[in-house]
Amino acid sequence: MTLRKIAAIAALASVPLMMTLGNSMLIPILPELAKQLGVKSFQISLIITVYSVIAIILIPIAGYLSDRFGRKKVIIPSLIIAAIGGGISAFFASSGDGSYMMVIVGRFVQGIGAAGCFPIIFPLTGDLFQDEKEASSVLGLVETSNTFGKVLSPILGSAIALWAWYMPFYAIPVLSIVSCLLILFFIHVPKTENQTEEPVKFAAFWSGIKKIFKQEGKWLSAVFVSGGAGMFAIFTTLFYLSEQLETQYHYKGIIKGLLLAIPLTALCLASYLSGKFIGEKKNVMKWLSVTGMVMLAVSSLACAMFSPDSLVMWFVWIGIGSIGIGVVLPCMDALITEGIEKEERGTVTSLYSSMRFIGVAAGPPAAALLMDSGSGPVFWTVAAVSVVTLISILWLIRPKASDEGKGNPNRSEFKPQKSGARTSKATS
Repeated sequence: MTLRKIAAIAALASVPLMMTLGNSMLIPILPELAKQLGVKSFQISLIITVYSVIAIILIPIAGYLSDRFGRKKVIIPSLIIAAIGGGISAFFASSGDGSYMMVIVGRFVQGIGAAGCFPIIFPLTGDLFQDEKEASSVLGLVETSNTFGKVLSPILGSAIALWAWYMPFYAIPVLSIVSCLLILFFIHVPKTENQTEEPVKFAAFWSGIKKIFKQEGKWLSAVFVSGGAGMFAIFTTLFYLSEQLETQYHYKGIIKGLLLAIPLTALCLASYLSGKFIGEKKNVMKWLSVTGMVMLAVSSLACAMFSPDSLVMWFVWIGIGSIGIGVVLPCMDALITEGIEKEERGTVTSLYSSMRFIGVAAGPPAAALLMDSGSGPVFWTVAAVSVVTLISILWLIRPKASDEGKGNPNRSEFKPQKSGARTSKATS
């Protein structure tokens, strides 16, 4: 592999790493932020939610704009906007009393930038690496940087906050600008991009989305529910655990960050191993997803029913649930890759990213509202979401035995059979 390609891969991987750190590294310091900004748990949870909600709305639009005007022309301004948003939050967080609303405004602006970053990296990788095998390998490295960011974020956030409680906000513009410079200097999109074909108009873009969901809506709905449910479970649990580690067990700083990294490490290892194992076997993808959701449901029910007395048992049960989530998410990614044609994959991936952001947005405020009544309501809710998701996977994702081992099947093979509810290539 040439030095130029290595630099391009590093630039691509920097974007999901930056995006993950820019959001998740705030989780371990949320209790301290609530104290310093003089607000309650629900209000501080909105720091995560506002960022995610605006991203949910704008991700599909950013995907369309990147198809029409070019990936790089969308990613670079988006990174600059994310840096500005982080700077607004940082400045007002460190300026004294009455800064909470301006911190929220900064997170809103950062979310606008986020919408045009991470989701576009996947189709950009396809533009840069024409060979399918090479593109898949690079996408694996990009996803690894995302999972590495999940593990690193609570440790880094806690460590930076030792300097000053508001310093993690200042890290966001720094990370954004570094990533922006890497994309600017090391990503060279082929000149043929958006030049050989007339740009897609919005009416045609919207018509294409409706056509995809008319043909593939059943199994895609299960994929989208699974992605959203997984992220909801992660962020609900992390918010609750962050509060409990500080208020009940009195862990702060790097120790708290290291403890929060334990379930995230379990999730990431499970995700990596699951991605290596599934290959192109759609039936394996389905039943691994079922297994993962059962693990999440069982672990959540155990936390809800028994409310473990020891911190060790909390981590055992939460760790089991995290492994379950880690098993499910790569299967959902792979089912989209195998079940949607390359030309339409960017659109579907953007919508899937929006669904995952819904889970991110809903998790922290749900935990903040429910945990006043103890751990039971929090984990009963996660368990209920897990069971609904499990049913959707079992019901809507139905690969044919004849599909096993086939790569990139024709979408027509995924159409439901006339005689009943079976879907021939339900990839989630």
